[in-house]
Amino acid sequence: MEINEMTIEQMEARKAEIRTELEAEDADLDALEAEVRGINEELESRKAIEAQKNELRMAVAAGEGETIKEIIEERKVMTNMEVRESKEYMDAFADYIKTGDDRECRALLTETVSGTVPVPAIVDGIIRTAWENEEILNRCRKTYIRGNLKVAFERSADGAYEHTEGTTAVTEEDLALGIVTMIPKNIKKWIHVSDEAIAMGGEAFLRYIYDELTYQIVKKLADLVVNDIKSLDTSATSTAPAAAKITANPSVTLIAQAFSNLSDEARNPVIIMNKLTYAAFQAAYAGASFAVDPFMGLPVLFNNSLPAYSAASTNAVYAIVGDLSGAQVNYPEGDGIVIKYDDLSEAEADLVKIVGRQYAAHAVTASGRFCNIAKSA
Repeated sequence: MEINEMTIEQMEARKAEIRTELEAEDADLDALEAEVRGINEELESRKAIEAQKNELRMAVAAGEGETIKEIIEERKVMTNMEVRESKEYMDAFADYIKTGDDRECRALLTETVSGTVPVPAIVDGIIRTAWENEEILNRCRKTYIRGNLKVAFERSADGAYEHTEGTTAVTEEDLALGIVTMIPKNIKKWIHVSDEAIAMGGEAFLRYIYDELTYQIVKKLADLVVNDIKSLDTSATSTAPAAAKITANPSVTLIAQAFSNLSDEARNPVIIMNKLTYAAFQAAYAGASFAVDPFMGLPVLFNNSLPAYSAASTNAVYAIVGDLSGAQVNYPEGDGIVIKYDDLSEAEADLVKIVGRQYAAHAVTASGRFCNIAKSA
């Protein structure tokens, strides 16, 4: 029997036996000495523990210390966000896209969700990154109003007057308003994928699908906003704001000319152009006899839906200077991307059609915020 398994009485009895064994001629003195030493150490240890227990008992009897309660460890309940970050939810959401059955997603969520189940955190990150990387949309005004949206804009208005007390009252402001009606439409992008791609795991499948579809949809929406701006007339109507327009070729002073045509409300102007047009402005800078920044230090955003200056036809808008807060994008269903899955229409070719959809309306909702630059003859 091991020493730590013995009772105190058994250890005392064993010590008595050892004393007898020491008298034998063939006694192993080293082994017996080591055993006695071990028994004594175990006895001292137990005495110290018992003394500590007695001290605590006396303290409790004297009214000291705290009442000890039974602690029941509660199971930690995950939040919906923590669930959306889990691999299990990503796999369930991938299956939901493929089958249209969201019951497994709802079973994993710890809080009741009405309507469409939320996307996994990784998908949310992909979509947010796409919006943030698209610098044109990032600067537009965003709203999330359901249905058609009507936005009033100022067509013309008198300025304020300084009035001296006792003199004739100032003239009432002559204010003319227009109304822009923003009607949402679906922006769609679809791709074919093979059965092998469909067989990928949850995270890999979601990245593969959302990376491509989100990028293309966000890019298209930015192109549509640029088209809204370049299509403005120089005079406002009851349904559309106005933008200034100048016709000139790239030069070191052209951006300054366009900037000077903006209203005082255009507080954060940027330049939008094709990357090839950027090269034409740099050529004008290199050909100038003195060093001057042709862009006035303004941010230059690239959008190749605008034609390059070299390829643009006469009077075509090839660059824009303006404040993008004068453009608005409304997302009636939120700024997420809806995915539709069709594995039947082309099943004979082992192909699956996946459609991405964004429901949005876009328009310029303020006059004087933009100046279009067109190519001269």
